Amino acid sequence: MPSFLTPEPGLLIWMLVAFLVVFVLLAKFGFPIITGMVEKRKQFIDESLTSAREANEKLANIKAECQTLLQEAQARQSQILKEATQTSNQIVAESKTKAQEEAARIIEDARRQIQAETERAQRDIRAQVADLSIQIAGKILSREMQKEEEQEKWIDQILEKIEN
Repeated sequence: MPSFLTPEPGLLIWMLVAFLVVFVLLAKFGFPIITGMVEKRKQFIDESLTSAREANEKLANIKAECQTLLQEAQARQSQILKEATQTSNQIVAESKTKAQEEAARIIEDARRQIQAETERAQRDIRAQVADLSIQIAGKILSREMQKEEEQEKWIDQILEKIEN
C-alpha cells in the first residue's frame, strides 16, 4: 500500500543527493555572498549608529552653545537696555538742568530789564516833577516877589536854613 507520507527508498536517496548538491553549491557560492552582504549590512548599520551618536553629540554641543549664546545675548540685551535707560535718565536730567538754568537766566534778565525800566521811569518822573516844581515855584515867586524887599527877605531866609 503506497503511502503519501512515507517515501520510497530510491526517491529518498535521490532527494538526499539533490539536497547535498544544492547545499554544496550554496555553501561554496551562495553562503559567502549572503554572509558578505550581511556583514556589509552590519558594518553599514554600525557606521550609521556611530554617525548617529556623533551627530547626537554634536547636536548636544550645538544646543549647549546655543543656550550659552542665548544667555549671553540676553545678558547683553539687559545691559544695553540698562545703559539706554541710564543715558535717557541722564539726558532728561541734563535737559531739566539746562531748562532751569535758562529759565533762571531769562527771569534774571527780565528782573534787570524791569529794574532798569523802573529806574528810568523814576528818573523821568523826578525830572518832570523837578521841572514842574521849578516852573510852579518860578510862577509863585514871580507873583509874590515883585517887590525887591520881599526877594531879599526870602533869600536871607534860604541862606539861614542852609547855614543851620
